[in-house]
Amino acid sequence: MAPRVLLDSTALASHVRRLGGEIARDHPDGVVLVGVLKGALIFFADLARAVRDVDVAVDFISISRFAPDSGRVKILHDVATDLTGRDVVLVEDIVDTGLTLAYLMAQLAARDPRRLSACALLDRPKRRIVPQEVRYRGVELDDEYVLGYGLHARDLYRNLNFVIAGDRDLVATDPAAYVDDVYRIGAREAGGSVSSARTENQTEGL
Repeated sequence: MAPRVLLDSTALASHVRRLGGEIARDHPDGVVLVGVLKGALIFFADLARAVRDVDVAVDFISISRFAPDSGRVKILHDVATDLTGRDVVLVEDIVDTGLTLAYLMAQLAARDPRRLSACALLDRPKRRIVPQEVRYRGVELDDEYVLGYGLHARDLYRNLNFVIAGDRDLVATDPAAYVDDVYRIGAREAGGSVSSARTENQTEGL
């Protein structure tokens, strides 16, 4: 299966602007954005700049992968900002099973914020194990395997300014399988592609 551009740079920018506008609208007194490392970093940087005309504080959190059959994780990098009485938005690149999001939301809720919500560029509710609300959602996916714009396989593809859909099994076997193809995709080609993902309220907040 050849990779295809699912979200080009223009579509990504549109979603980021919309999400930034929604967050600013809902938090006129300011907001703390907490990014989940490393995957959300690129999206997080663009989103923080899109939350305009309100005070924005930023911080980061990182956890280990869930240990097989144990459900256990550990915090590798914790939030240093005092979240007590503040409005907080946790920023993820993608929400899938909901396990990671549930753990992180519980960790942040224990810091006694005034309000706590989640934002994700990509949401794949079809694979949900733990019900979790994503208040600020960019694009709803079906079961596409996605790379780029922070999403990676063995740290490859993170720096793409577009998101591709590819073959999960192929990349698991050969993480570099798409490298030659995707790094040849120029900005003009990527900008001309059309997303096939389902979106919600794409024009809201633009």
